[in-house]
Amino acid sequence: MTDDPEVETIWSPERARADRTSIADFARWARWEKGVELPSATDYGALHAWSVGDLDGFWAAAAEYLGVIFHDRPTVTLGVRTMPGAEWFPGATLNYAEHALTPGPGRADADLAVVFAQEDGGERLVTHAELRDQVARACTGLRAAGVERGDRVVALAPNSVETLVVFLAAASLGAVWSSCSPDFGARAVHDRFAQIEPVVLVAVDGYRYGGRSFDVRATVAELVERLPTLRRTVLVPHLDPAAELDGTMGWAEFTAQTGPLAFEPVPFDHPLWVLYSSGTTGLPKGIVHSHGGIVVEHLKSLRLHYDLQPGERFFWFTTTGWMMWNFLVGGLLVGATVVLFDGSPGHPDLGALWRLAERHRITVFGVSAPYLHSCLKAGLRPKDTVDLTAMRALGSTGSPLSADGFRWIADAAGEHIQICSVSGGTDVCAGFLCAAPTVPVWLGELSIAALGVDVHAYDEAGESLIDEVGELVITQPMPSMPVRLWNDPDGSRLREAYYDLYPGVWRHGDWVRATSRGSFVIYGRSDSTLNRGGVRMGTADFYAVVEGFEEVTDSLVIDTTTLGQDGEGALLCFLVLRAGSSLEAVEPRLRKALRAELSPRHVPDRFLLVDAVPRTLNGKKCEVPVKRILAGTAPERAISAGALQDPESLAPFLALAVAEPRPGG
Repeated sequence: MTDDPEVETIWSPERARADRTSIADFARWARWEKGVELPSATDYGALHAWSVGDLDGFWAAAAEYLGVIFHDRPTVTLGVRTMPGAEWFPGATLNYAEHALTPGPGRADADLAVVFAQEDGGERLVTHAELRDQVARACTGLRAAGVERGDRVVALAPNSVETLVVFLAAASLGAVWSSCSPDFGARAVHDRFAQIEPVVLVAVDGYRYGGRSFDVRATVAELVERLPTLRRTVLVPHLDPAAELDGTMGWAEFTAQTGPLAFEPVPFDHPLWVLYSSGTTGLPKGIVHSHGGIVVEHLKSLRLHYDLQPGERFFWFTTTGWMMWNFLVGGLLVGATVVLFDGSPGHPDLGALWRLAERHRITVFGVSAPYLHSCLKAGLRPKDTVDLTAMRALGSTGSPLSADGFRWIADAAGEHIQICSVSGGTDVCAGFLCAAPTVPVWLGELSIAALGVDVHAYDEAGESLIDEVGELVITQPMPSMPVRLWNDPDGSRLREAYYDLYPGVWRHGDWVRATSRGSFVIYGRSDSTLNRGGVRMGTADFYAVVEGFEEVTDSLVIDTTTLGQDGEGALLCFLVLRAGSSLEAVEPRLRKALRAELSPRHVPDRFLLVDAVPRTLNGKKCEVPVKRILAGTAPERAISAGALQDPESLAPFLALAVAEPRPGG
């Protein structure tokens, strides 16, 4: 890795601290025990080069160093290395829950396993002894319902202790887990769960968000009616301790009996959970991850990249419908205390999560980039009101974090905090571009490619690019890639989703620039990228300019150019303005700023006002579906209404598609 004096370094590791990190210890261990030639323990570039140059050696060493508990030893590290279809650690058996619950550093009986905080101020502390007891009771309840290895257990539940308990119980039995947040509508939940035919549903009576309470028992009743494979539905009284629902078993009865806490050894590639794509077209894809792949990937990420140590506090703001919940609970694997939060990050104000960080001395604090941008816009300065000296690292994901966002963290939260801007996804349930405690943070950049992940920017011909924007690809397998998609017996949907453009190479669908420093810059989705006069620009750059205006609360930019079109289509910018603001007043300034900060080519042909930007249930802007609708695609083929936070937000785009000819037509 080389330093570029033209790019601002916003955080640098202290040498003494870097030498004490787990990643440096691992590098020293690899030199002494495995004979790996590394110039120094803190030379991340050399460590990464080994990790992708000797994939078998690296992952075998990582599994050994990180303490993976194998019941049956693997015959080799990587039996088949083609993508898709890579076969990791064949012959091995293990269990995820055993790694989370077995006593060890940070997991003694009296050690704190979970801090559960709610937006109304309610809190609950759970020791490892209590967590093991609760999981044992839930195991007994699942066995009583006839749950066996491979059966599916699902939850419509918030980020709470009970949700974590049932997940660990299901994993311990070798059952397959899946969850949705209770703010999902009945159709969206059904579209996901019906595919995997669950035998047990655990659901809450309701949830709180933004100071309001929402009863979801009608949704639960509808799901019970529409999921014929269910043998048992368990109701957790989350809002009302006395909540009941016909046809369900109460949580107290479900966990009344205890029993042995045993861990079913399953093959390395045995399904652990099913996550879902955003559902922008058709039914959401069921993405199947394995016990072994998640154990080794999350151990590597949390111990080596985040340097999480036993007893440290790990938090990420997430719901159970986002893969970051699955990543968050992985903190138990390294003996960290996981901090679960249920509610709105903005209630009663945007300072709530920062106060949570102070109260529980959170070490690694994770949120979304939009949340950080909201704090910036609101003029928050957390370090002036709360003590963040315990916070060593701040993770940001969900969308690209702007350069202004980086500066705001350093200025308003603290220069001592390492900014861990991360890109990955539900598809791999991990980050493949991230940070390391031995590597500087450069303004607006993701510091590194993760260990064992061979990331490149490809041009159209499949050639690797440096300091040019290209398709983000992964050229070698990683353990947490999906073992399959649900209901995809011949693998055709998996190949179409990730391997359509470059056979044998994973294409993620993002525009990325790999720098000569070994860092990366994400520019947005490659299939929604703005391509004007041959100049390609990610939507993230566009939003950084437009949403930097006080008058703009949200925006959506669409390049209506379609493949094979003769000439360029229109560049349209849809705006949601603050009350009292007018398009006439802000448009000239927007045009001037975009011309100056991006290029004349990236000034929209038109600005249009809308009441809301269409977003998926996970909060992502629906750039590609809107582009398809404006190109003439029938709305039901462009997007599933059940995948949207607000289906009515599509109305102005549907009207525009009808009122105007198709681009290029």
